[in-house]
Amino acid sequence: MWKRIRALLFGAPKDVHSEQTFHSISLVAMLAWVGLGADGLSSSAYGPDAAFREIVGPDHDYSSLAIFLALGIAVTVFIISYAYTRIIEHFPSGGGGYLVATKLLSPRWGVISGSALLVDYVLTITVSIASGGDAIFYLIPRSWFGPAAERIAAEDIGTWLDPVQRTKILFELFGIVTLTVLNIRGVKESVASIAPVFAMFVLTHAILLVVAIGGHAGDFGHVSAQVGQNMHHTVDALGAFGALALFVRSYSLGGGTYTGIEAVSNGVPIMREPKVRTASRTMVLMAASLSITAGGIILAYLLVHIRPDFNDPTKPMNAILLDKVAGHWHLGGFHAGYWFVLCALFSEAGLLFVAAQAGFVDGPRVMANMAIDSWLPHRFAALSERLSMQNGVVLMSCTSIVALLYTFGNVEKLVVMYSINVFLTFSLSNLGMARFWLQNRKEHPGWYRHLPVHIIGFTLCVTILVVTSVVKFAVGGWLTLLVTGILVALCFGIKRHYGRVVSAIRRLDVELPDPLGEGADVPRPSVRNLEAVAAQSSGIDPSKPVAVIFVGGYGGLGRHALLTLLRMFPGHFKGIVFCSVAVIDSGVFKGIGEVHELESRVQGALNRYIQYAAWLELPAESTFGTGIEVAVEAEKIATELIHKYPKALFVAGQLIFDEDTFVTRALHNETAFMIQRRLQHAGVPMIVLPVRLNLSEGPRITAPSMTENRAA
Repeated sequence: MWKRIRALLFGAPKDVHSEQTFHSISLVAMLAWVGLGADGLSSSAYGPDAAFREIVGPDHDYSSLAIFLALGIAVTVFIISYAYTRIIEHFPSGGGGYLVATKLLSPRWGVISGSALLVDYVLTITVSIASGGDAIFYLIPRSWFGPAAERIAAEDIGTWLDPVQRTKILFELFGIVTLTVLNIRGVKESVASIAPVFAMFVLTHAILLVVAIGGHAGDFGHVSAQVGQNMHHTVDALGAFGALALFVRSYSLGGGTYTGIEAVSNGVPIMREPKVRTASRTMVLMAASLSITAGGIILAYLLVHIRPDFNDPTKPMNAILLDKVAGHWHLGGFHAGYWFVLCALFSEAGLLFVAAQAGFVDGPRVMANMAIDSWLPHRFAALSERLSMQNGVVLMSCTSIVALLYTFGNVEKLVVMYSINVFLTFSLSNLGMARFWLQNRKEHPGWYRHLPVHIIGFTLCVTILVVTSVVKFAVGGWLTLLVTGILVALCFGIKRHYGRVVSAIRRLDVELPDPLGEGADVPRPSVRNLEAVAAQSSGIDPSKPVAVIFVGGYGGLGRHALLTLLRMFPGHFKGIVFCSVAVIDSGVFKGIGEVHELESRVQGALNRYIQYAAWLELPAESTFGTGIEVAVEAEKIATELIHKYPKALFVAGQLIFDEDTFVTRALHNETAFMIQRRLQHAGVPMIVLPVRLNLSEGPRITAPSMTENRAA
């Protein structure tokens, strides 16, 4: 029953060996624009609004600066987009800002960039869902929620005492859960399901801008004169430096407009082949749509003489613009304007929900890249049977729910927390690319054309980062910086732990040298009855006892496990079968070629184990499976081998730490015990060799010896 429910919700498993699988879950440029570009395009709902409110207030009107804001937004979008297009070309495997900072600056800068991105993507989900909820519930009269909603005191609006706010939070939680299920099913399914909302937004806002700007083309002369007068007034009131400072503040606090650009470079692996060209086309679509929409909206504010509603500061300026431009439209007796405004606002709210998709797509991908580099638990690089990064998706969902409940859906607080980290990543990415062009200018004759763009991009991003951090530090920016700092420290702790584990295991290569190494002169270990077993047969007799050992990469740990097993059962096993699983994780799942390369590496390691068994003069074979879960594939291998070798005993090693803590359980999977439970349920005999690991001393296989020769 549970399997049928899972298949209904999350879809059926997919075949990792099928070329059609990679084709079917990848995105063409148009769908990638929908799935990844929605984050940037949706920022036109609050980015221009935030910027314009800085220059127009109840007691001042410096709206002439809107011309420069519109121009600045368009130019900045194209500069950052151009810079990230170069990043896509040089890092076609994806990874975005994390990989750029890691490779071009240092791994330490990389983990800072990656941590900032993870926090940013969590807040992308939260602020998008919360903003969408606000937009929808703004259109619903409070009277619909009963008399209590109308009688509530003004200071209690937006708190737990407000029935509207409680309902809105439940609605937003449902939105997060829905996107979680869609993304566990797979990226393409989630993107295709939200494409109509994206199309509605583009259509309604294209009509809005054409009418608002094109319909006032004849007023350009009059508006230009007003802008000139207002500019003189602004300079007279603030001075040239004051006017420049106000522009920089307004430009920086509207920086949320640019936050979705990073998503394309992170999402290259999910693009349709040829990936680089598809990603570049997606970037062009995103840059053009975002610059036209965001810049056009600010210009429309100016041309249509839109001002914030100072009596109701929660009313979005886009709603005011829509109402003034289209609210009066009639087709005969049909009030077309009302329905157009309603459709536009609902599509805007819907797009904000769609924008959360970028967090679900790219957040787990950044998490997986960091897990592959051991900055995060390795389990976050694993894929589900639907070939989605299920662990990462679930964690992004849970943390965004925590953020939503912590702020109680207060968009103002969320935007403060949201708008800092992405510019830290932008700054590091542009700094890394500038360094790359300088260091490799001899290999790239056209370096001088690209370097200025990255320098300008770095300057703009640092400016926005500094201004936003200073202005918003006391009202929530400190929390973003604190959480990011804690995450960075946690990553360094995880990296240190994995490094100590690897170092401890490598000590076995010193204690038990590889006899297959070039020029190695290693004496054969002392194992009782080993010669008698080797002399019996040149091949494995299926009717005799056989040891089936699950191994990973070739190394001292696997060799040590084999010798320990032979000493535990002297002369018992008449042959050895080495088994392994080629695990498809997010680092491998980029194409069928990468899967074949992984399988080749696994087979190579198994061949080395067979050579080692031959050195011991033992008959040996090997087999492996390919899949996303070790335990599942191991069970498949075992059920096949037990028919071939009825007297087989299956064996696997499991790391056991001297201090078993929550940290070690979180960072290491108990894979051997999982396999053992599955095989015992299937009636297949298996034992686990505990490998006790003291991180200061090294590993010890603690199985009891049945001979006078004890394991080293």
